[in-house]
Amino acid sequence: MSAISSLFKKELKELITPATLLPIVMMAVIFGSLGGAINSIEDNITSAPVIGYINEDSGNYSDLVISILEESDVAFSGSSILQKEEALNTLQEKNGAALIIIPKNFSSDIENNVSAPLEVTWILKGTGISDISGGASVDGLLYQIGRSISNQIIEGQSNGTINASLALMPLKTNHNTYFKGQEIENIGAETLIGIFSSQNSMIPIVMMLIILTSGGMVISSMALEKENKTLETLLTLPIKRTHIVSSKIVAAALVGLLLASVYLIGFSNYMSSLTGGASFDLSAYGFTISSLEMVLLGLIVFLTLIAGLSLCMLLGTLATNYKSAQTLTFPITLLAIIPMFITMFADFTTLPLPAQIGLFLIPFTHPMIAPTQLLLNNYSLVLASLIYVGVFSAITIMIVVWVFKTDRLITGANMKWLKKLKEMKKQ
Repeated sequence: MSAISSLFKKELKELITPATLLPIVMMAVIFGSLGGAINSIEDNITSAPVIGYINEDSGNYSDLVISILEESDVAFSGSSILQKEEALNTLQEKNGAALIIIPKNFSSDIENNVSAPLEVTWILKGTGISDISGGASVDGLLYQIGRSISNQIIEGQSNGTINASLALMPLKTNHNTYFKGQEIENIGAETLIGIFSSQNSMIPIVMMLIILTSGGMVISSMALEKENKTLETLLTLPIKRTHIVSSKIVAAALVGLLLASVYLIGFSNYMSSLTGGASFDLSAYGFTISSLEMVLLGLIVFLTLIAGLSLCMLLGTLATNYKSAQTLTFPITLLAIIPMFITMFADFTTLPLPAQIGLFLIPFTHPMIAPTQLLLNNYSLVLASLIYVGVFSAITIMIVVWVFKTDRLITGANMKWLKKLKEMKKQ
C-alpha cells in the first residue's frame, strides 16, 4: 500500500508542476479581465447611442430628423455651426458616438427635389474596432431618418409624380472623424480605423510567429540536450553558467531576428498589395513615426524577444525529454496569440483597467501596441513598456542562471522518489 502511495505521489508531482499550473492561472486571470471588456462592448452595441446634433434648419423635414434623434441619448443640442467645437468636446467627455449637423436649407432642398446634405462627425476614442461599437446604432438612426423622409416624400406626392431618385436617396451624407482633438474631414471612423489597422497589423503577427518559432526551438533544444545527455557534459566543463545561458539566448535571438526580417519583408509586401489603393495619408495629420521612435520600437521588439526566449529556456529546464517539451510550448503559444488578437480588435488605451493590467503583464503585448502608441505620441506608455520588458527580461534571465547553477538539470526533480522506492524495495 505504501509503494502504491509513493508511486501515486510521484505521478502527481510529475503532472502538477509549475509549468502546467502557472499558465492555467495566468489564462484564468487574463480571460476574467477581458470579460469586462467584452461585456462593455456588448452594452455599447445594444444600448442607445450617445449623440449630439446641431440644427440650423427650421423646416418640416429637419423637425422629422430631430424627432428621431431625440429617441436616442442626446448629450448636446444646438442651433448654430459655431457651437460645433463645444459639441465635439462635450461628446468626447460623455463617450458620445457622433455629432449630426443639419445645415440650412435642409428642408427646402428636399422640397426642391434635391438630396439634402447631412454631416456626421464620428467621435473616435481609440484605433480599435471595438471603439466604434456604437457606430452600428448610429448607422441605424441614419437609416431610419432616410426611410422616414422617403415615406414622407411619397405620402406628400400621392396625387402627383414622385421623384424616384429622391425618394430612394433623400440624404447626401458627409462623414468626418474627430480623433485626438482634431477633425479629419471626409474620412469616416471605420475607414480611419481600417487604415490604422493596415499600418500596424504586421507587428502582432510577426511577433507571434517569431515567439512560436524561436521559443519552440529553444525548448526543444533544451529537451534534446537533456535527453541525449549533452547538457550534463556541458555543465561539467569549466565554463560559467551565465556564459552558457547568454550564448543560448543570444544565438536564439539572432535566429529570431533573421526570421523576423524574412517575415516582415514578406508580410509588408503582402499588406502593401492590399492597401496600395488607399488615398489617405496618416502623416498629413501628424500620425508618423520618426527615426528615433523607430529605434525605440526596435529596442522594445528586441527586449521582448529576449524576454520570450528567456521564458522559453526557463520552461525548457522543466522538460525531461523531447516529448514533454512539446507540451511546454502551449503556454508560450497562448501568451503570444491572446495579445495578438486583442490588439488587432481593440485599442489598449480604451480597454477596461483590469484588461489593461492583464495584457500589460504579458511581455509579448508591448511590441504589438507600441506602433500605434508611437503614432499617437503616447510616449509615457511606450517608456513604461520599455522598462517593464527590460525588467522582465533581466529577472527571467537571473532565474534561468540560478536554475543552471543548481543540480536540477542533471539530477532532475524526481530523483528523491526513485531513491525512496529503492529503499522500500530493499526493505
